[in-house]
Amino acid sequence: MEFNFSQILSCSMVIFAIVDILGSIPVVIELRKKAGHIQSEKATIVATTLMIIFLFAGETLLKVIGLDVASFAIAGSFVIFFIAMEMVLGLTIFKEDVPETVSIVPLAFPLIAGAGTMTTLLSLKTEYATQNIIVGIVINMCFVYFVLKNTSRLERLFGKAGLNVLRKAFGIILLAIAIKLFRNNTGL
Repeated sequence: MEFNFSQILSCSMVIFAIVDILGSIPVVIELRKKAGHIQSEKATIVATTLMIIFLFAGETLLKVIGLDVASFAIAGSFVIFFIAMEMVLGLTIFKEDVPETVSIVPLAFPLIAGAGTMTTLLSLKTEYATQNIIVGIVINMCFVYFVLKNTSRLERLFGKAGLNVLRKAFGIILLAIAIKLFRNNTGL
């Protein structure tokens, strides 16, 4: 079992792009406002665990329940689409009865460890050694934890107007990601 710095760097960059925690800052702030508090540790641990489990058992798990990766990605694209619509249009689609659970749904899954991340992990597994992918996941989850822990500071840094602009801009980006996921997995 050899660690390869080049593979770790490549995996980290790909995972960073697909998780897009910086782009999710407005979503995280909105979720924190709805729930009153986000459990950063819990969200990070759950997302990391889901990603590592899916790395090892993803295809098998999907086959057992009769799903393929494309169907999983399409379902994830709908969830991302609705989160993006909330951001862009100021709608409230996601309603949560128990506020403390936003740390797991929709934050840890599907926002951080969603269908795009899961399908990306399956793709990375065909090109890179598993231990290097795991290191890439851990590096990214440390960064995710830092961002989740500092949302209040980031909110003050950007200000209300800056966050509004970020929310709308990243909402459009999330819409584009949702549509791309949908198109890539439906062939449309």
